[in-house]
Amino acid sequence: MNKLEKIAELSKKASRVLSTTSSKVKSNILKYAAVQVKKNAQKIENANKKDLKIAKSKGLDDALIDRLLLDKSRINAIAKSLNEIAKWPDPVGKIISKTKRPNGLEIHKVSVPIGVLLVIYESRPNVTTDASALCLKSGNSVILKCGSESLNSSKALLSCLHTSLKKYKLPTSCVELLATSSRKAAADLLKMDEHIDVVIPRGGKSLIKAISKISKIPVLKHLDGICHTYVDNVPSISMVRSVVLNAKMRRTGICGATETLLINETDLLFKHLVWILHDLQEAGCEVRIDESFHRECLDINGKKFKKATSKDWDTEYLSPIISVKFVKDVKEAIEHINQHGSNHTDAIITSNKKNAELFLNRVDSSIVMHNTSTQFADGGEFGMGAEIGISTGKLHARGPVGADQLTTFKYVVKGQGQLRS
Repeated sequence: MNKLEKIAELSKKASRVLSTTSSKVKSNILKYAAVQVKKNAQKIENANKKDLKIAKSKGLDDALIDRLLLDKSRINAIAKSLNEIAKWPDPVGKIISKTKRPNGLEIHKVSVPIGVLLVIYESRPNVTTDASALCLKSGNSVILKCGSESLNSSKALLSCLHTSLKKYKLPTSCVELLATSSRKAAADLLKMDEHIDVVIPRGGKSLIKAISKISKIPVLKHLDGICHTYVDNVPSISMVRSVVLNAKMRRTGICGATETLLINETDLLFKHLVWILHDLQEAGCEVRIDESFHRECLDINGKKFKKATSKDWDTEYLSPIISVKFVKDVKEAIEHINQHGSNHTDAIITSNKKNAELFLNRVDSSIVMHNTSTQFADGGEFGMGAEIGISTGKLHARGPVGADQLTTFKYVVKGQGQLRS
């Protein structure tokens, strides 16, 4: 505990230094870190190979292996992300609003860093750099607790960040990694609310529930991604087919992948349905279809599709499996999503503007989309450079959490000697 308390205390001190660090220095740190990532790409890849070997020996599933992988393309993407975040306007010191009272007092609402963040994540080593970069940009220090499966990769990436911090004479405790697989260490940190301001978990639903249960620190929740695509009509069959295929199969192991396909049960859509489902099957996706229409559709082999059960509507597969349900109209689609979804990302495909607006207004999710793939649920795609997660809660931040969302605010009041009567 003493060692952990020391880490937390140093992070608190570092946060005070970072909160007054200039925009130019923060950007330069990230740019130089990107240079270091490229320079040490082979070392990072070698460290990642160690993690992959251990993960495979433990029998981790394909979705987790995919998240863990760092090849040359993904390492270059990490460097690119660091450079993009470096270019972004500083989120600290913005005047959010200002008013002048009748007595002459000027009241400014100004953005400031949150302080110290604890980020707990599992098999994605890129979270090491994404979280660190967003925290540094927003003037926050961060304590990282990665899963044991990504420890070697995370250490290699952290080394690049520490090299950059040292170059610009900032304490390495601005970004600290707990180099341990101990769950108790994380549990102990979750009680240190005098030093740590916010916890951000990145991982499965069970991890986030466990953290929320024991944490004395506010938790910015990133729950599971039970995402839906609802096909309301056929604005263009080629567009419907390509969007549905991309939404499910571009990367099946990410939280923005569509898990349930809702289909309006019109005759026209039913006519095209077989092509939509066959596209998915040809791409290697298992299709589980609503029992009410189970007998009326045949798969690419001329056999019946597997039946979807009630459990499927509440499942985040993170693998090439999709459940398909028929609904009578947009209102039933909305009702299904609000009942079974996880408030993450849901999309409608339609040329009916009234139905689109109804869907976008009434679906209670952090991201709602019209005529596009749910796989765009990503901070980078939203122009944030990167994200620390998709917040599915409603307090403080919602949707992709970038640098702006890692600030809070304070009121700055300026007067000329006014006294309250």
